[in-house]
Amino acid sequence: MPRPTRLVGPLTRLATILLTAAIPQAAQAQSVLNTWSSVKPPAAPKPVAVTLNPKTTALLLLDFVSQTCNATHRPRCLASVKPVAALLARARAAHATILYSYVLSGHPADINPALAPRPGEAMVQSGPDKFLHTNLAALLRADHIRTVIVTGTAAEGAVLATGAQAAYRGYRIILPADGLSAAHRYAEQYTIWDFLNAPFLSNRTTLTTLGEIHFR
Repeated sequence: MPRPTRLVGPLTRLATILLTAAIPQAAQAQSVLNTWSSVKPPAAPKPVAVTLNPKTTALLLLDFVSQTCNATHRPRCLASVKPVAALLARARAAHATILYSYVLSGHPADINPALAPRPGEAMVQSGPDKFLHTNLAALLRADHIRTVIVTGTAAEGAVLATGAQAAYRGYRIILPADGLSAAHRYAEQYTIWDFLNAPFLSNRTTLTTLGEIHFR
């Protein structure tokens, strides 16, 4: 009597092949890339007015330089200069700490003239994270800073990297929505969303506007 044909091995291998082939398609179906255009942004967050102690507050002006803040590549940055300058004047009048940054390829003279540093106002030079390879941490400690107002460009670069690092180091973040800029509004939007929703970062960030920042 002939022995029955054993199909368990081949059938098992066939099932494994079919299942393996289906996994990438299933994973792809779950990817946000497939629904990218249909993702609805969350409702705009509401800024709040803040009153700060100038003795423990630093205003960070990040990369307002000709290389990154110009009409060709980032006109939204240029549009923010005048209202940021108004905040700068109030911060100086209140004797808050003023700190600048400029890009690795630049020089202090590249800072927008409307925001130009005064003698005694410190500057650091770095990439997006202004704490990296600079004395920014030491400067903040020396002035007993607890709160930083983060302004500058690019929103998704220097503002996000430096603001997040400041939060991780224990500082309170004041984020004026009209004080950060990028080449595209989406970058500004997701930067604000990240500050307000990312773990730990969200607990230390207050969203405001330039005109709603006051000093006591």
